[in-house]
Amino acid sequence: MSFRPCVLIPTYDNPATIERVVLRAREHLGDVIVVDDGSGSEGRAACASLATRGLAHVVHRDRNGGKGAAVKTGLDAASALGFSHALQIDADGQHDVDAMPEFLRAAEAAPSACVLGYPVYEGEVPAVRRRARAITKFWVDLEAGRGVIRDAMVGFRVYPVESIRALRVRSDRMDFDVEIAVRIAWAGIPIVNLPVGVRYLTAEEGGRSHFQPVRDNLRLGLLHSRLCTEASMRFFFRLLGLRRLLGAGS
Repeated sequence: MSFRPCVLIPTYDNPATIERVVLRAREHLGDVIVVDDGSGSEGRAACASLATRGLAHVVHRDRNGGKGAAVKTGLDAASALGFSHALQIDADGQHDVDAMPEFLRAAEAAPSACVLGYPVYEGEVPAVRRRARAITKFWVDLEAGRGVIRDAMVGFRVYPVESIRALRVRSDRMDFDVEIAVRIAWAGIPIVNLPVGVRYLTAEEGGRSHFQPVRDNLRLGLLHSRLCTEASMRFFFRLLGLRRLLGAGS
């Protein structure tokens, strides 16, 4: 399959930033898919305007299902439209869009790989985000292997569409980015880690975070419990298979 990438932007109530992110992304790649994840009237109207003006292919979800659900919907849309790769970027304007060319070059050079961004922060990082990232980094190193995934939480990454759609991912909300990264590693899909600038916008700049510390940290905790259990079982069955193989050869 030829390399035919698109931009994938999941959004939920980002009326102040979604158009700016789409326009900046189009400076590097003209094909953009926006998934409106059940936004309110203002956010929905902003997305509809993008479609009307031909700036993006917009898919509207009837109700909010979470970031992961929106990305899954977007990957299905990318597949239906014939795209080979999808560069996921958040709609709140926190990612350095100028990193896109480097990520796309890496994906084209290794089309079977997933290119994951890790953050280079510009300015202050909210303490709750910093703690969540440190905890997740610890668990992801246990689940996928130390250093395999530099950061599992940054939503700036390039997916090979069909390989990712084939994975079974239960998470539909903020925990999706973490689970899909671990399952990519488990599936043997090559991973390329690249830096991307990250800046948390103020409310005056239109920044709007949907990260809820108690709820989403609880989801992450439950996710890591599930993934660690699966990782332990995978290790056990591999060890059991090796012992049977050695026993058969003796």
